[in-house]
Parts: sequence; C-alpha cells; structure tokens
Amino acid sequence: MKNWLLIIFLSFAYIFNAAGADIVIKNKDTRRSIGKDIFVYVDKSRKLDIQDIVKRTDFIRSTKSVPNFGVEDYTIWIRFSVLNQSDEPDLTLQIDHPVLDNIELYSEQNSQIIVKKLGEAYPFNHRIYNDPSFIFQLNVPKSHEKVYYMRIESSDNIQLPIFIGKERNIIESTKSKYLISGLYLGIMLSMLLYNLFIYFTVRDKSYLYYVVYLIMVILTQASIQGFTFKYLWPGVSWLAIYSSFIFPPLVGITALQFERYFLKTKEWLPKTDRYASVFIVLYISSIVLSLFSQYALAFKLIEFTASTVSMYMFYMAIKISSKGYRPATFFLLSWSVFLIGIIIYTLKDFGVLPYNDLTYYTMPFGSALEVTLLSFALADKINTYRKEKEYSQAEALRISQENERLIREQNIELEQKVNERTLALQESNHTLEVTLNDLKEAQSQLVDSEKMASLGQLTAGIAHEINNPINFVTSNIKPLELDINDLNSVINQYEKLNIEEDLAPQIAKIEAFKKQIDINYVREEITSLLSGIGEGARRTAEIIRSLKNFSRLDENDTKPVDLNEGLDSTLILIKNNFPSYLKIEKDYGALPLVECLPGKINQVFMNLITNAVQAIKSKAQPNEEEFLRIHTWQEGELVKISIKDSGTGMSEEVKQKIFEPFFTTKDVGEGTGLGLSIVFRIIENHHGTIDVITNLNQGTEFIITLPINSK
Repeated sequence: MKNWLLIIFLSFAYIFNAAGADIVIKNKDTRRSIGKDIFVYVDKSRKLDIQDIVKRTDFIRSTKSVPNFGVEDYTIWIRFSVLNQSDEPDLTLQIDHPVLDNIELYSEQNSQIIVKKLGEAYPFNHRIYNDPSFIFQLNVPKSHEKVYYMRIESSDNIQLPIFIGKERNIIESTKSKYLISGLYLGIMLSMLLYNLFIYFTVRDKSYLYYVVYLIMVILTQASIQGFTFKYLWPGVSWLAIYSSFIFPPLVGITALQFERYFLKTKEWLPKTDRYASVFIVLYISSIVLSLFSQYALAFKLIEFTASTVSMYMFYMAIKISSKGYRPATFFLLSWSVFLIGIIIYTLKDFGVLPYNDLTYYTMPFGSALEVTLLSFALADKINTYRKEKEYSQAEALRISQENERLIREQNIELEQKVNERTLALQESNHTLEVTLNDLKEAQSQLVDSEKMASLGQLTAGIAHEINNPINFVTSNIKPLELDINDLNSVINQYEKLNIEEDLAPQIAKIEAFKKQIDINYVREEITSLLSGIGEGARRTAEIIRSLKNFSRLDENDTKPVDLNEGLDSTLILIKNNFPSYLKIEKDYGALPLVECLPGKINQVFMNLITNAVQAIKSKAQPNEEEFLRIHTWQEGELVKISIKDSGTGMSEEVKQKIFEPFFTTKDVGEGTGLGLSIVFRIIENHHGTIDVITNLNQGTEFIITLPINSK
C-alpha cells in the first residue's frame, strides 16, 4: 500500500509546484546547469525515508547555481521535475563533484519505484558511465514530465554542480575536464621524475623531500577530481571516502618538511622552526578525527591548519629571503602563487566565491605553477653547487701550481747540494778507503744515530697530532669565559637582593635577565664546552702516553711488555705520515707479556711500519683503498707479529740484500740503508727471527718471531 501511495505522490508531485515543471528541456539545451531550478530540504535527523519526503511541502528553492552545504552530518534531499520538450529521450543528470559518498535518485517508472545509487560508498564498477563524476540516466520520454527526488550524504564538503543535458553532450563535457586534469597531472609527473633524477644524480635530500611532497600533491588533486578512485583503488570505497582527510594533511606535512630542509630554517630561524612540530601534530589529529567519523571537525581543523601553515611558511620565506639567502626568494615567489590558489579554492568551499571552472581549477593551476617555480629554485641550487665546484677546482689548481713552484725551487737547491756533496765525496774518496775499517767499528754508533733519526722523524707527526686537541681546548676557553661571566652576572643580581624591599619585582627583574641571556642555553653550552675541553685533554694524554710508551729506547734491562700496546703506540705517533687512502687493519691476538727491551722492539715496529707506508706511497697508481695489516698471535712459547702491506713489493734480488748495512732502494738523501739492518740485529739479539714474504707489485709481509722469555 505504501509503495502505491509513493507512486501516486511521485506521479503528481509537480502539482504542488505552481509554476509547473521546474526544468523544461528543449532541443537547444545541450548541457544545462539546474542549480537554481531545484528544491532543497535538509534532514538534520537523517531518519526520513522517501515515503516521508514525498509528503513534505517545505522544500526551499535553491538560489545558487552551485548549492553549497559545507561539511555537516545532515542528509540533503533534492526535488525537481523535468519536462522533456526536446526530440531525444536520452536525458542524463550529472553531479560534477566526485567526492560525494552516497547519492540516491528516486523516480517512478512503469508503476514502480526506481532507485539508482552512486557515490564513493559503492565500488567504481557499480557506475554505468566510466567517469569520476556521477551521471544518471533520466529516461524522460518526449513531451513527458517526471518528478525526481535525490538523497545525498557525504563526509566531505557537499557542493552540487548539477547539470541536465543530452547524453552525448554530458559525455563530451567531461573530455575538456580530462584534458585540463591530464595537462596538470602531466606537468606534476614530469616535475616529479625530473627532480627524482636530479636527486639520484646529486644526492641532495632537498630533492627527495620535494619528490615526496609532489607525490602527496598529485594524490590530493587526483582524489579531489575522482581519478584515484577510478584508476588506483576502484574497489576500495573506504579509502576513496577517507582520501579527502588523509592526503591534504600529508601535503601540509611534506611541504613543511621540504621548506625546513630547503631553506635551512633550523639555522636561519631556530626558534620559529620549532612551531613546525605543532602543525604536524594538528594535521595528524585531523586524520585521527576523520577515522573516528568526526568529519566536520576534521575538515575544519584541516582548513584552519592549512591556512595557518601557509602564513607560517610564507613568513619564514620572507624572513630568510630578507637575510640574503637566494633560494628563499624563489620559494617565496612560488609559495605566493600556490597560496593565492589555496585562498581562492577555500573561499569557494565556504561559498564566498562562486563555484565555476576558474575557482575549481585555481588550486591545481597554482600548484602546477608552484612546482615549476620550485624546480627552477632547485635548479638554481645546482648552479650554486657548480660555482662552488669551479671555485674549489680553481683553488686546487692554484695550490698545485704553487706546490710545483716550491718543488722546482727545492729541486734546484737539492741539485746544488748534491753537486757540492758529490765534489766533497770525490775529494774525500781516498780518505774513505783509509778509514773503512774505522767505519765498521763505528757501525754501532751509526745505529744509535739511526735511532735518534727515527725519533726525529716523529717530531712533525707528534706536533701535528698534539696541536689539534690543544687548539680544541684553547678555542673553548673564550666562550666558556663568556658563559661563566653570564652566570656570575645572575649570581651578582641574586647577591644584590634587598630582603627589606619587595622581592617580587626584584626576582622578576632577575628572571627577565635570565631569559635575556637564555640561561638554559648557557648551561647547555658550558656543559658542551667542558666536554670539548675534556675530550681535548683526553686526546692529548693519549698522545703523551703513546709517546712515553714508545720512547723507552734507552732502557737496557728487559722487562715483560705488551707488544700489542707497543704497536698501537707506534701507529699513533706516525699516523700523520699515513695517506688518506690507507686503511689500517689490526687483528691482535691475546698475547702474554713478552720479556724484551721495549724501546728496541718499538724501534723495530716503527722501521717496518714506516717502510711499509713508504712502499705504498711510492706506487705509481695507488688503489682507492690500500691497506696495512698487522696481525699478532701465539704459537706455544713463541709470539708472532705480521706486518703486511699492499705496496710495491720487492724482487728476489732486492729481498736477498735488504738486511745488509747501507743497502737501500730509496733515492739519495731519503735513507741511510741502516733501518732493516738495525731491525735484523735487534730481533737477533732477542733470540728471534724475521721472515720476508714478498712479490713484485703485490706487497710485502714481515713476520717477526720472538720467544716469550728470551733468557
């Protein structure tokens, strides 16, 4: 019975409209906006059904071309009647707002109630027309009139750009929308791929943050226009519904992070930069609210946060640009364009501006222009990198030329000295023949000279190593003094308190002074400076301890010694001679204390390691990573030390002569030829052995074997 009553109401409802049919379609009408021709009723209870609605006489005629109901938890009912005076019965109704959740169109056909349902609450393949907008077939025969009711519910902003027209005209109208949207998405994808390519080229994180921001912008705009639901998740209705509350906050968050990294806001505006975390929390809160179905509150929070963040980012760009930072000027220009688009689009949402193609596409257009301008800004950054690189190359060339000049002058001086020395050697040749036997007897004295020369070789390295931590300590003294003076100023003000007077203003004055000097920062800085001074002192003590351990060259008594410790001390003292591409590999075994002369053994270590480093440096084309490997282990009552390098190696002929006194492969003036002879004699005196494993151009390994107890 109810259905028959409903059919009667639908068949004769137009009687209640004194003007007859609300909408009259003629042949000239191709696609007509009917926003002002519909009647609206807002069901705040959300409980009325079609049987209740058709009985109501309090529908209100719409006064806007595009009715805007905002974001409310109401049900919107629309009533309109259509009189078809055209020659074609294939009329269609289009609602060009793809983010609506649920639309139900009621009509009477063949004495039956027909309900057609569309919206994001239903899978996309539920639609007859493969279009993001909502298109219904009306089927109004020629010269016939039909009454329609439409029920609309949505978690998003409810705007109704509603049109009636012939089917082919409605379909053709969507093509222009596809063209504009395709152009926009093409620009955005091009910028995304371009900046992603630049990121993999220069490895600057600014480009990575920008790419993530572009992805969020693309997803936001595509979801607003219904393309994500159509192409990405056509069967996931809940994601289509919530996308309007997920992607816009993510755009805001990624935009904030990009600006902070691109403009270095932590360096330029450290205090203002802290507020970014507050906005991120607000964005996340809006997403959470939407997940708990608080759509209206979530939408308002997103709109408020977006407006505030836009002004916040605009302010930071102005401040940093005024300080002369060039990228901020580009950012300011691009963000201004995007901000204008956001303002116009937001005013459209709130009904301040009319809904039309201009206001609808302003934000996508502004977004496309913004990303293009920001890409120019990032490209300008590459030019800055290029200029810095050219400057560094020019500076390196200048230094190289200066080094060449110094080397030429030194070579001239060395040639003069060599000539002088050659002449002196020729004059004293006969004297050398007479004193050859005396020279052999003085060999032990030369060994001691070699020992002193080895210590002298350490001077430059030790000076360099100890200078760094000392400078570290001295550079912290002045700022520490200033911070202590600030603390003393606070203490002095507390000491000057007059307890006989009102303490509140005096304390307030002191608190104001503490804020002025940022007392918390002063405390943190004092802690940091003291830590730095302590680190410098620790490093200095480590160098001195290593030098003390190494310098026991004059001790004539054997004592138990940790050989691993001696190796570490030697490495510390001569590491200034290591090239940057040299990798030190230490593989120390658990060694017992070895009875030996520690100073002599340390001299052995220094001579062998220095020779290894020299062999690596002398390679014509060193590898990207050369190595010096030190390995220690115990075999029974013996300990073994292996010192292996990746240097030039030696031929078999050279290997047979390396322990002979005065034999050397170095150039004249670079060595006496006594280093390995001394090493051999020291190891022999400790009742040990030294083995050599070497191949030309494949490196050398010296293996020292010492008894744990040499007595």
